[in-house]
Amino acid sequence: MGEAKPKSQSGVWNTVKPFVNGGASGMLATCVIQPIDMIKVRIQLGQGSAVQVTKNMLSQEGFGAFYKGLSAGLLRQATYTTARLGSFRVLTNKAIDANGGKPLPLLQKAAIGLTAGAIGACVGSPADLALIRMQADATLPVAQRRNYTNAFHALYRITSDEGVLALWKGAGPTVVRAMALNMGMLASYDQSVEFFRDSLGFGEVSTVVGASAVSGFFASACSLPFDYVKTQIQKMQPDADGKYPYTGSLDCVLKTLKSGGPFKFYTGFPVYCVRIAPHVMMTWIFLSQIQKIQKKIGI
Repeated sequence: MGEAKPKSQSGVWNTVKPFVNGGASGMLATCVIQPIDMIKVRIQLGQGSAVQVTKNMLSQEGFGAFYKGLSAGLLRQATYTTARLGSFRVLTNKAIDANGGKPLPLLQKAAIGLTAGAIGACVGSPADLALIRMQADATLPVAQRRNYTNAFHALYRITSDEGVLALWKGAGPTVVRAMALNMGMLASYDQSVEFFRDSLGFGEVSTVVGASAVSGFFASACSLPFDYVKTQIQKMQPDADGKYPYTGSLDCVLKTLKSGGPFKFYTGFPVYCVRIAPHVMMTWIFLSQIQKIQKKIGI
C-alpha cells in the first residue's frame, strides 16, 4: 500500500503538471514585463509616445505606477496562461499519439493553438478585465476613477456594481484576440523548435531562444488589432446621457476604420511588440527552465 499512493500522486501530477508549469512561467514573465505593458496600454489610450508616457508617469505618478495592476496581471497569468499552455500541451500530446508519434503539421498546430487560446481566454477574461481597468484608471477624470485597490477588490466591485456577467464584459474580443495570439505563439514555437533543432542542428539553449523570438513576433503580429479593439471596449465609460462610445466590437472596428484607417489598429505596435515578444520569450524560457529543474529532481 505504501507504493500505491506515490503512483497515484504521480498520475495526478502528470495530469496537472502542464497547467502548473504554464501558469508559473507566465507569472514569472509578467513580473518582468509589467512596466512595458503599462506603457503599452497608456499609448493605446492616446497619451502620447513611449518616451512621453514614461516621462509623464515618472514625474506625475512615480515609479510605482509602472506596477499598477500587477496583482491583476498575476491573477490573469494564473488563470489564462495556466489554461492555455496546459490545454495546448495536453491537446498536442493527444494529437501526436493519434498521429502515431509523428510531428504534427503546422495547420494542426495552429488549430490546437486557436482552441487553447479560446479556452484560456474564457477562464482568464475576468482577471483581464480587472487588469485593463486598473491600468487605465489613472487616465480618467478623478470623478470617474474606479480606485480598485487590487485584483480581488476589482472583481468584487465589478460583480457587486455591474453583476456577475460583467466579469466577461468584452469577452468576445478577448477570446478572438487570444485565439489569434495563441495561434501565432504556440504553433510557431513548436514549428520553430523542430526547425532549429532538427534542420539547423541548434543546441538546446539556442533552439529555445530562437524559437521563442519567432513565437513572440508572430504572437504580436497576429494579435495587436484584436488587442486594440479589446482595450477600447473594456475601458469605455458612458457619457452624460448614459451612452457608450461603441455598441460592440464590430461597431468599434467600423468607427476605428472610418476615423483612422486600418493602421489605427496597429497603434503602439513597436511598444506592443516589445512587450509581447519578450513576455512570450520569457514564458518559454522560464517554462524550459522549470521543466529542467523538475527533470533534475525527478518530478
